[in-house]
Amino acid sequence: MRIEAPDADVIEPSSDVTPSISHATTDIAEVFDFVSFVSKSMPLTALLDGLPARAAKLLRAEVVSLYLLEGHGEGLVLRGNVGFGKHAQGTIRLRVGEGLTGLAVKQLLPVSAVRAAGHQAFRRFEQLDEDRFPVFLAVPILGPDRGPLGALVAQRPSGAFTEQEIVLAAALTAPIAHAVRHAALLDVLRDKPARRSGGGTRKVTLPGRPVTAGRALGAVAALRRPAKDRRISPRLDEEKHLLGAFDAVEKAVGALQRRALALHLVGETSFLASYALMASDSRLRERACELVRQGHAAPEALSTLAREVTRAATGIVGDPFLAERSRDIEDLVDAVLMLASPDARGQVPAKAVLLTEQVTVFDLIVTAKTQPSGIALTQRINPRTEVLLRLLDVPAIAEIDGGYKWASPGDVALLDADHGFLIVNPSRAEVAALRAWRKKTLGSEVEAEPEVEPDSDR
Repeated sequence: MRIEAPDADVIEPSSDVTPSISHATTDIAEVFDFVSFVSKSMPLTALLDGLPARAAKLLRAEVVSLYLLEGHGEGLVLRGNVGFGKHAQGTIRLRVGEGLTGLAVKQLLPVSAVRAAGHQAFRRFEQLDEDRFPVFLAVPILGPDRGPLGALVAQRPSGAFTEQEIVLAAALTAPIAHAVRHAALLDVLRDKPARRSGGGTRKVTLPGRPVTAGRALGAVAALRRPAKDRRISPRLDEEKHLLGAFDAVEKAVGALQRRALALHLVGETSFLASYALMASDSRLRERACELVRQGHAAPEALSTLAREVTRAATGIVGDPFLAERSRDIEDLVDAVLMLASPDARGQVPAKAVLLTEQVTVFDLIVTAKTQPSGIALTQRINPRTEVLLRLLDVPAIAEIDGGYKWASPGDVALLDADHGFLIVNPSRAEVAALRAWRKKTLGSEVEAEPEVEPDSDR
């Protein structure tokens, strides 16, 4: 029986439908390939990598997307896809009830349309150019209690989805449901039992928004800044160290400007000109050296300099440009201080997955020297942070809700910026999947395998 849905219909499969698979619509070899794939024990990221393409073959669809229900069960995020490209993963988001996909999840029934854009519930994303694939099918992914966990969406240029294909799509959601529940993406699953503070071994998957694609493995480290209130005695060559640090910062900012030019980001990185001007400003150097000659060590001298310049920059109350410039001055002074008088408390370990709220130019000058493997930000990023992450060129995700609650310094973390996950204390299977991905994609091995609990197989 064929389902006619010229606009969009909620499909309730009739009792006389036999979920058989005919050779006319589905090749049996593709069915066996799908069954073989989903029968393997695998991490969620491996499922998201491999399942959409296999489901697309079975459903004769050019596009297949996996939406997962996240947060408090109110939002749907596209985490796996074939047909739209990686830029869609983690960035396309809907509320439950929004769009045809949200409608399917809200009503817990498949939704099919021959011309999706013609329906009033359709939610358009310009970056996807979905008019190329107007024929649409969304099937909710249900857990054992029939509660929603997400949606499987298939799209193609022509030919309405038959009732047989709708039943098949519903059957394909079973292994997805198992993997999603195991990853514990929903807060209600993560909130019990409570995690102890400090390093732990419990695996937690934290969803976020991809910024810079890629995958990384490393120990969690929090970004820090050097302490300006350190009371240390000045060295005999303190002034020499200070001027050398100013020169190093000026050189580093120049290198960033050249990299921005090579990446065609000159317009987005105009703020670097202010850093270059400040780093080369002879008045700042002379004042810092004057304070050193008065008997102050670099931390105290630069702290005084920052206060003086910031006070002057913020003298005009309410000027947003000067307020931003004062923050840039503090950022620059922090970089000079860290290079002139390294502070062990402000250093981060090499090859770490950095957890922070935002990144600044300081991190591209100083923190980048530790070669971080990835960056996880807990807040929504602004345009400057986004372009700085592009210049830093390491896998990065943002909007990690509960990052500081669930991840502690020293925890092993796997950062998946292709799908938008931070996996704290990943399993052996997830580390093995990362190793296989890197070998296939980058031609390299993971440098170190984290220690995981013996019974943490997935």
